[in-house]
Amino acid sequence: MKHVHQMPFGARLESDGSAVFRLWAPSASTIELIVDGNDGSPVAMDRQPDGWHQGRLQRADAQTRYAYRVDGDLVVPDPASRHNPDDAAGASRLTDPLAFEWPDQPWTGRPWHEAVIYELHVGCFTEAGTFSAAIERLDELVALGVTAIELMPVADFPGQRGWGYDGVLHFAPDSSYGTPDDLKRLVVAAHERGLMVLLDVVYNHFGPDANYLHAYAKPFFNPDVPTPWGAAINFDAEHSETVRSFFINNVLYWIDEFRFDGLRLDAVHAMHDRSATHFIDELAQAVRNGPGRDRHVHLILENDLNDASRFAVGDDGRMLLASAQWNDDVHHAVHVIATGESDGYYIDYAREPLRLFGRALAEGFAYQGDPSEFRDGELRGSRSSHLPPLAFVNSMQTHDQVGNRAFGERIAALAAEAGRDDALRALLACVLLAPSPPMLFMGEEWAASTPFQYFCDFHGELAQAVTNGRRSEFGKFARFSDPEVRDRIPDPNAESTFRNSKLNWDERSSEPHAGWLALYTQLLKIRAEQLVPWLKDARSGSFSASEAGTLQISWPLGEGRRWHLLAQLSDAAGAADAVGKLPGSSVYRSFPASAGLAAWSVAVNIEFP
Repeated sequence: MKHVHQMPFGARLESDGSAVFRLWAPSASTIELIVDGNDGSPVAMDRQPDGWHQGRLQRADAQTRYAYRVDGDLVVPDPASRHNPDDAAGASRLTDPLAFEWPDQPWTGRPWHEAVIYELHVGCFTEAGTFSAAIERLDELVALGVTAIELMPVADFPGQRGWGYDGVLHFAPDSSYGTPDDLKRLVVAAHERGLMVLLDVVYNHFGPDANYLHAYAKPFFNPDVPTPWGAAINFDAEHSETVRSFFINNVLYWIDEFRFDGLRLDAVHAMHDRSATHFIDELAQAVRNGPGRDRHVHLILENDLNDASRFAVGDDGRMLLASAQWNDDVHHAVHVIATGESDGYYIDYAREPLRLFGRALAEGFAYQGDPSEFRDGELRGSRSSHLPPLAFVNSMQTHDQVGNRAFGERIAALAAEAGRDDALRALLACVLLAPSPPMLFMGEEWAASTPFQYFCDFHGELAQAVTNGRRSEFGKFARFSDPEVRDRIPDPNAESTFRNSKLNWDERSSEPHAGWLALYTQLLKIRAEQLVPWLKDARSGSFSASEAGTLQISWPLGEGRRWHLLAQLSDAAGAADAVGKLPGSSVYRSFPASAGLAAWSVAVNIEFP
């Protein structure tokens, strides 16, 4: 089978051996096509209406490298390049998407209620750090109980290492991970194992280096709306229709041409759009009315505002546009209970961590229009109790929450340091056995000893500014007030910071890592066998949290069933008869069946009609 997404911009090989090139450059007078092997002679491109420039090469193939020269001076890559083998500022290379052979048996994806997501960074997931090397570890993820992998952004970024959120070429997989065909082979291998593949994409800003759009397409940005990254991307001012088309085509490109099963949209709260139809809704409609008609395609949002307005629910209770949103409230409450930390935004969860944890598991957001101490009393969030549990992705840790710590410590290491291993195990059972789709961060399942630190590969003044800025940011915390302590924070630009963040798969077989892996595997097996069959029609739950540390939640499931969770999340035992009063039959006990509700213990029952 062949798959290609045709776009109104970029470069396209034609069946007669020629190639057509289109660039939106409304701020440039002339654009010339620079082609390797063309005797150094530029090819003039025709200026067309509305800022478009078009040119043709009579002879080209999938090895042809090209770039654009702007107004006789600046040479830039194609912003819609499918492949940039010499890094983000280098020449682009033509590709032939139709040369890749996809399996004849079509993959139509998996329904959202089956999702167990595994977030990974391609460069740190394996020692080799490539798309091809990632294939070698997929079987372990299947055995664990994962049903979807989520790749952190792979759009081409400057340098050889980075998180991916500084991408500048949205259509080109970063060459440090491999070729576009290598990425396609990873998708094929995942699908052969029944794994969905999701991709993290960034549409709220470009990286600070190797982004040349300001030079020839100034209307791509809106100078009237400042952001931490400069002028906002133009989603609602003059010429915004072209900008919106660029990103919507990017969405369809990944889904159509690479067969991704969905996307995670980074920081939608940072997208400034006052249009009648918000860009996110237009994007979601394009997916639902396009590839989503024939396949399961999922869109997951990250929104720091706890904004439920992007979620429309149909008469059948299912999501009409986006599928789900990251629920950081679950993570934050877990973190406070498991570590005792209350710095920064954790202060909002320090006073009532158990109640907020219960509310987030049962109703979606913990903050649903409530005042935030961290935000100086500002009301945060909107009502979410009307949404089904499937509208929220819950996690114990993510790349953000680990990597944005000064030293990149994982929650297992912090809990162990605080003597709260038992607390973390109980919280884990609550998260993995709650109806909302859980997400794991790579290595979490065996309590990986390796950190995940912030790393990048900038140079010169920008590199120094990033290093200094990160260290000064942590200076706001009391434990980093000493400059000598701040200086020990890893340098993001040092290669060692990247290498220290790579997983060590060998430690999975030794304790305590093997014990954690067994627990994750057990809980996900119970989820798959006992909860998932009835999960499609799950509804928001009801909860109670006592001062004695007892949390009880009940969720309606499909066909009249109910799912009951009872947890004692404190150092004291719960009521002696609490377990006996739990309706239904047992599916999980973290303690002997004959015992009562001990400290840091969890019981789960399913009730049949």
